Amino acid sequence: MEDLTLAIQGMSCGHCVQSITTLLAKLDGVKTDQVSIGEAMFGYDPRRITPEQIIQAVEEAGYKAQLRKEAV
Repeated sequence: MEDLTLAIQGMSCGHCVQSITTLLAKLDGVKTDQVSIGEAMFGYDPRRITPEQIIQAVEEAGYKAQLRKEAV
């Protein structure tokens, strides 16, 4: 599993958090760690799904997503 954090725009309430949590749970190869307004942290299996596919699924649900740059 690889760790990934997405910045997600368009989330404004608990319903949005639940929608993203449910969406991520349905994706093959994704294990959700934490979802909060504006952010999702999860693990994914790069042999089963790519970050681009995850972003596409989030955007198809009506949100804007991008990889969160981690501090080095």
